[in-house]
Order: sequence, then structure tokens, then C-alpha cells
Amino acid sequence: MKLAMTYSYLKQDLDHIEKMLTKTIQAKHPVLREASKQLLQAGGKRLRPVFVLLSAKFGNYDMERMEKVAVSMELIHMASLVHDDVIDEAELRRGEPTVKARWDNRIAMYTGDYIFARSLEYLTTIDNPRAHQTLSETIIELCIGEVEQIRDKYVIEQNVRNYLRRIKRKTALLISSSCKIGAIAAGVPAGYEKALYRYGYNIGMSYQIIDDILDFTATEKELGKPAGSDLLQGNLTLPVLYAMEDPLLKSELEDLFSEPSELTTDGIQPILAKIKASDAISKANAVSERYLQKAYQSLDELPDTKAKQTMKDIAKYIGKRKS
Repeated sequence: MKLAMTYSYLKQDLDHIEKMLTKTIQAKHPVLREASKQLLQAGGKRLRPVFVLLSAKFGNYDMERMEKVAVSMELIHMASLVHDDVIDEAELRRGEPTVKARWDNRIAMYTGDYIFARSLEYLTTIDNPRAHQTLSETIIELCIGEVEQIRDKYVIEQNVRNYLRRIKRKTALLISSSCKIGAIAAGVPAGYEKALYRYGYNIGMSYQIIDDILDFTATEKELGKPAGSDLLQGNLTLPVLYAMEDPLLKSELEDLFSEPSELTTDGIQPILAKIKASDAISKANAVSERYLQKAYQSLDELPDTKAKQTMKDIAKYIGKRKS
């Protein structure tokens, strides 16, 4: 079953949010407008708006308020992707040229900044300081995560703790904050709000780990970018960290990373094959599953509703996804 089928009853609200995203990114400057439009049209699962809406279902579901939160959270995600592509020197995202590939790094950075600013502006209509504080803290952590990713590029001496802290900032916090701010805007009881935040955090951690596994196991067509892109860009993900427990493989990778400018897609294929043949993938999958189980446990604290069942179905999908 496709992911969108699990929350198909939200389609009308999500279609409205999509229209508002298009309206919100309109800029007076033609280059900013075109660059933002390109990013939006590249698509995506729109998971953050989905989590905003689902979390709000446990309180006072007012679509006018929820739209503000959902659009704002998705814009922050979009902005982070633009910045990410500059850091990673990525040419493709979801099978389409990135903003930095079509224009240049400066245009991409300003586009990301513009979208960030629009997201903050859009949330100003929510008159709850906790929502704004949560969003600000999330953006701060997101930026720290990006800086850490730059710092750790091609650095062999990393550990699992570094990795988990990095993906917490890169992915999990924005998803957990989508749940939390959606709950805040809907006046969800404090106990439910905390459970929703924990669910979002654990789902986010699992989602990113699976993403990093797919970089080794999925095809270029499924990924929308070349397989092994993370490794090519010097990002050590969980499968790589586990594979490096083999001293020989670690030594080979160290040799490869000694000349980053000479790394090529063909050149990393032998290492990719060894990582796929090791037990690193299954070990990484086991970590992802542990986070999923924690997400399920968080849902146990919520009343039995359609939204809760949908959150279970999304967790199940994430655990099995292939792209």
C-alpha cells in the first residue's frame, strides 16, 4: 500500500496546504520565485504537514490554524533541503536538478534563506509563544546539525553516538516539532502533546536511518539520485559505521577518503558492495526497528482514534519502505 493511502481522508486538507505552499513562496524577484517554485514542484511526501494535521486531531481541529502550522513546517523542511544540496554539492534531488545545479550556490543559499523567512512570517498568526519558541529551538538545532555534517565530512573517526545526534538535528526534531506545534495550535492536552512529540521524534529517527540504508540498497531510479551518494559526499551513515567495525574495510575507506576530490561513483562501488555484503545493513535495520517500537509505545498513551491508527500505519510503512 502506498503511504498516501494511509491518510487519504486528509486529502482535501492536504490539497489546500499544497495550494497555500505555492502561494506563500511567490517572490517579487523572478529568480527567487522560479527557484522556490522549482523546489516545490519537485514534490515530496509532505510528511510534516501530515503529522501536523494528525496531531491536531487530538484537540480542536481548526483548519485555518492548522494550515499555518503545516505550511510553516514544510517550508522549513524545503529550506533545509536547499542548504543541504549546497553542502553536499548535490546535482539531483528526486530525479530533478537541484536549485544549486540549475543556478549556483549563492542563489541556492538565498533561496533557502527566503523560504526560511517566509516560514517564520507565516507562523506569526499563531498567538501562542510556545509554538514560536519550539520552532525557533528547532531551527537552531537544525543549523547546528548542518554545521556538524560539514565538519564531519570525510572524517573516519566517528561513532554511532555522533551519527544519532546528527540525524536527531537533521531530521527527527523537525518531525517531532511538527507533531508538537500542531498539538499546541489545537490545544491538545499536555499529556497527549508529550506523547505526540515522542512519537514524532522516534519516527523521525527511524525514517532517517531507513533513508541512509536505502542509499545502499535502493536503485538510482528509486532514490532519484545515484546510489551511494552519502558515501561519495563523505557522509558516514549508520551502515558505514557498522561496516567499519571490520578493520580492513575501515582502512580501505580511509584510503578512499584521503583524496576526496578524486572520489567517483565508479570508484566507490567496491566499498558499496562490501558494505551491502556485510551485516551492517541488518544491524542498522535493527536500530531503526527499535525506534519504531518506541514510536508505537508513545501511541499507547493516546486515545483510540482514526488519527492514532493512521500514525500506526505510517510507522508500519516507514519500517518497510523501499524508496
